[in-house]
Amino acid sequence: MKCFAWCLALLLSGSMSVAASSGSFDWAQWQGPNRDATSKETGLLQQWPKDGPPLAWKIKGLGGGYGELSVAAGKLYGMGTRGEKEVVFALSESDGKELWATPLETPPTQSMPQGQEGPGCTPTVDGDRLYVIGMAGEIACLSTSDGKILWHHSMTQDFGGTAPTWSYRESPLIDGQKVICTPGAANAMMVALDKLTGNVIWKTQMPQQQQSAAPSGRRRGGRGGRGSGAGYASAIAFDFEGTRQYAQMNSNAMIGVDASDGKLLWQYAKVANPGGINCTTPIYHDGMVFGSSAYDAGGGVVKLSKEADGSIKATEVWFSKKLQNHHGGVILYEGCLYGANGGNGGGALICLDFKTGNVLWNQRTEGRAPKGSIAFADHRFYYRCEDGTMLLFEPSAKEYLERGRFLQPDRSESPDWAHPVIANGKLYLRDQDVLLCYDVKAK
Repeated sequence: MKCFAWCLALLLSGSMSVAASSGSFDWAQWQGPNRDATSKETGLLQQWPKDGPPLAWKIKGLGGGYGELSVAAGKLYGMGTRGEKEVVFALSESDGKELWATPLETPPTQSMPQGQEGPGCTPTVDGDRLYVIGMAGEIACLSTSDGKILWHHSMTQDFGGTAPTWSYRESPLIDGQKVICTPGAANAMMVALDKLTGNVIWKTQMPQQQQSAAPSGRRRGGRGGRGSGAGYASAIAFDFEGTRQYAQMNSNAMIGVDASDGKLLWQYAKVANPGGINCTTPIYHDGMVFGSSAYDAGGGVVKLSKEADGSIKATEVWFSKKLQNHHGGVILYEGCLYGANGGNGGGALICLDFKTGNVLWNQRTEGRAPKGSIAFADHRFYYRCEDGTMLLFEPSAKEYLERGRFLQPDRSESPDWAHPVIANGKLYLRDQDVLLCYDVKAK
């Protein structure tokens, strides 16, 4: 059986409530300010030179890992494995100089090779505090000034969770006073903690049908989850009909949870694959939620409705196997979904209509945009292929419009799974131990 290309790293994260400071275009969490892989920055290059944008600086020494970096208040934050230690680190935004590094728990020994290099979490910055989740399930709050650990919990020892096959890869969500994480335990499928103290606010009970899912073979909760209810994705927050919700992909389904008390509101299992290897962050728009995974699953949209008794119902609008997103992410822009379709065997960039699921165009035949990860800023998509090729393309519902490409130097032997980050006129590309910073500001 092919190794599940896990799904890890790119599942890093942050929070809907974390916003860029005034006058800046920081990227303070997983997938940026609004957790949708989109920057509000303007004035960026609309076409790249032949060899790509100029390299501002390059550093080595991050340690192994696939997590993207967060950018906030003049600092870069990330995680990596250095020797036997899993560390959280802070760098200067101006030149990449390391400011501090703090060790966490010893990372677990994985039976599968993919992702063994290091963590996949993107730190979440909230004011003078930083929140991370380690591979073994340690969720920690650190001081941004010096990296001191202010409080921490173990999602396995404290909440009864079981680390999935490729370790925990979630990035914590900060929403108001709460930190949201997904231990995946029967009595703590999702947990809300007080962000200042770490005290438990509520726990979500796993549905009985998910608890009884067989933990063997390729059935739900199987090899990808190793009996764990946790997937590899990171949650989002949104408001619907007066109710604040968190949408997440666990090992069995895309779910909606009430932000006030942790009650499970709805679930949609079709977009979760049989192995529990669910990595893609959900998308919410106009009362509808999109989810996707690879391994013979697909992508789909459910429409939420509030019933007479106050309950929330999720009704399928469409489902398609044409968008099986592995872990590179999907972006909704002007009514279109952009992201890679394909799993271990490769794949390509594809564009679907959000309302219908109809394929608008597919790069599988042309082959100019193979499987990769995606971000967006200033009317341009930044698309990072797994082989290290970096692409810039223009949104279009009709065709693929490329506006630049270059091949990343100093490539490691590992696939480029860390998502691109755009912040304050810079493009950041991480390749395990190496960080490359490009100037993408228009002159």
